[in-house]
Amino acid sequence: MITKTYTPKPGDIKREWWIVDAEGQTLGRLATKVAHILRGKHKPIFATHMDVGDYVVIINAEKIRVTGNKEEEKVYYRHSGYPGGIRGVTLRDQRARFPERILEIAIKGMLPKNSLGRDMYKKLKVYAGAEHPHAAQQPKTLEL
Repeated sequence: MITKTYTPKPGDIKREWWIVDAEGQTLGRLATKVAHILRGKHKPIFATHMDVGDYVVIINAEKIRVTGNKEEEKVYYRHSGYPGGIRGVTLRDQRARFPERILEIAIKGMLPKNSLGRDMYKKLKVYAGAEHPHAAQQPKTLEL
């Protein structure tokens, strides 16, 4: 008897909404768990070639915790494309101006680097404060 590998069909995918409170959570540990949910690895129908993951809403991103001296020493770089156009901003400055980007960058780096990963990233919603506009989706609380 030949057993065949199960491949999920697009109709088999049931997406749920999860809400995560980032207050007091460690940056990397939270990011790995959220990336796990976005990919769908927590589901029995997980397939590497399909996006079967769920939506994740993160609130209180400005209250994320980091260990050690990362607040002053971790630098986020970007480049304009022009010679000498590299710019760096520390985690403390990034938290002051755009606190959502800290989590977005950490989670995006843990997703696949292809069109599938870009689709997974679109299901991530990050908010600096405790308010979010996704109450109509009735997100479940994800305990980490």
